[in-house]
Amino acid sequence: MSLLVEVFVREPDGSMRILDVPDDVFQSGGFESWRRTVWGSDLVRSLGARFLPVLAEENLEVEAGQVPEFLREVALLRAHLDSIAQGTEHPRTVEEHRGHIEVRLRIIEDSAHKALEIGGGVLIW
Repeated sequence: MSLLVEVFVREPDGSMRILDVPDDVFQSGGFESWRRTVWGSDLVRSLGARFLPVLAEENLEVEAGQVPEFLREVALLRAHLDSIAQGTEHPRTVEEHRGHIEVRLRIIEDSAHKALEIGGGVLIW
């Protein structure tokens, strides 16, 4: 199972409308286990992350007004990619784990930029 990264907009009634993406767009925010082992890890929390660690307990909804701060968090994690890869649980080599995290951060970042452009939010579930 994989975490999905989606872009959404709020309808006038407050409901969430998830935007369609082409079938060939990879939307994975990591493995389901990453809720705790990567995004919710003590290491990621110690860096000051506050959005992605939410995934350890529930799905993450980043509202439109929070997207700039969310992008700063993604940049922070990208800046500490080596230590995150070395300090979080994984069944691969550190280099492979680093590569997987880097790809997932890029997917999350790309989705957040799209959300920012349209005044929407990001859902990771």
